[in-house]
Amino acid sequence: MKREIPMALNLTYRFATHEDLKTLQSLFVGTITAVCQNDYSPEQIKAWTASVENTQRWSDLLNDQWVLIAQMNATIIGFASLKEGAYVDFFYIHKDFQGQGVAKRLYNEIEKEAIHQGTKTIGSDVSITAKPFFESRGFVAIKKQDNLVRGVVLVNYKMTKQLPE
Repeated sequence: MKREIPMALNLTYRFATHEDLKTLQSLFVGTITAVCQNDYSPEQIKAWTASVENTQRWSDLLNDQWVLIAQMNATIIGFASLKEGAYVDFFYIHKDFQGQGVAKRLYNEIEKEAIHQGTKTIGSDVSITAKPFFESRGFVAIKKQDNLVRGVVLVNYKMTKQLPE
């Protein structure tokens, strides 16, 4: 059940630290499991969320990417990452805060940073579930992709957006 949050949601942002790792991993798994169940089978969700076990990937995320956390009070309710200034790698909003404007506000911060870094085109590989959100932010699907993950095919979309100068 969604919490009723006023549109003037009091969000704060901060950069992720290694101390946030377990919370980010939990949010990653919880969001996929709850939010993507209409678009992906239980087998696909299991294969997707198993990537949480790749400790090197998560360590690299925190060491090599611009990772921004959205918080309400002291609770992490979303996070997003920008890789090499031009690629939205991670983008997850807690299941209880879907449709509350958190994703839009967090994405706006990511885009501002990409522009600040001089990026002309931003891209991402997005799930079936996230595709409408990214389209609403001006992204265009370049191609549908069938990714083999742990022997299971996961569909996603390569998407890009031209950024203002």
